[in-house]
Amino acid sequence: MIENDSRDNEQQMLVSTFFLGEAAFGLDTAYIQEVVRVADITPVHRAPSYLLGVMNLRGRIATVIDLGLKLELGRTEIRENSRILILECEGEQIGLMVEYVADAISIDRADIKPSPENVRRVQGRYVKGVFETEERLIALLDTSAVLAMEDGQEATW
Repeated sequence: MIENDSRDNEQQMLVSTFFLGEAAFGLDTAYIQEVVRVADITPVHRAPSYLLGVMNLRGRIATVIDLGLKLELGRTEIRENSRILILECEGEQIGLMVEYVADAISIDRADIKPSPENVRRVQGRYVKGVFETEERLIALLDTSAVLAMEDGQEATW
């Protein structure tokens, strides 16, 4: 899986923010290789419901996860502004489909607070904490937890 490294010791973090419906999330940009438009996705037989399939990413195969389904928020609605965040996990390309990407913002790690209790009950296992901007509260995702298999076992990507 993606492991913690020396970046966790730095005071500032650059976070890419994005939306799934009305819910705002953030992901450390250090883990994002690129952001791509939604392209043809080939379904994978007998895959978990959140695994949409695979796509060709300039000659590389990327596995695409519907982040809305993975986080138990419902299917991600594909629109013109929908994007796939490409991460690398154990040498494999993994795509997280989101409804739209907002801004990349710099935050102070000290400003990350524990998740509210209602978030911990439902999506808490996927959230490291929350931070507040002038406009909204943003849930910071735990990349390793999001990329883990549903039964708690790490995926073999």
